[in-house]
Amino acid sequence: MGRKMQPLVLKQLHGNPSDHALPTDVPEGVGDLWAPPEWFDEQQRLQWDYALENAPFGLLTATDREVLVIWCVASVEHARAVQEVRRLGQVVKTKEGNAIQNPFLPIVNKQASMMLRAGSELGFSPASRMALGTSAEAARGRYIGSSRHGRSAGESLDAYLKEKPDRLDS
Repeated sequence: MGRKMQPLVLKQLHGNPSDHALPTDVPEGVGDLWAPPEWFDEQQRLQWDYALENAPFGLLTATDREVLVIWCVASVEHARAVQEVRRLGQVVKTKEGNAIQNPFLPIVNKQASMMLRAGSELGFSPASRMALGTSAEAARGRYIGSSRHGRSAGESLDAYLKEKPDRLDS
């Protein structure tokens, strides 16, 4: 089984402790994420907006659109299924009077699993944010709105990389 490859942007954020040459031909995500898909309902659009506002700065691009779509849909469907479990209870009765697990519980679990998997790819977990090497407050304070108001995300990332402290120095 091969080693998990780290995205170039993360290597740039972390530094290069092995001093191996960083690849220059790695495909990077391109484009900005703006509007959600037209087929989204209102709740999915709200999740899309929430995700873009709170995602680690400069990481998401239009290339990541479908992963973000998966996360948004899963989070909305998870919430809907949780509401049904609350309404009906964890155990429901069949027409014959037998007690069974609420059929919405597997939906809750599956959507939660999808959210965690897609969310970790998008930097939506504590572990994945730690790998980015900066706090949300620091990134927001320095670069809020840069990618949406004039400066490109790439320029902002370059500015961050020039300013970031080298965590590998003693």
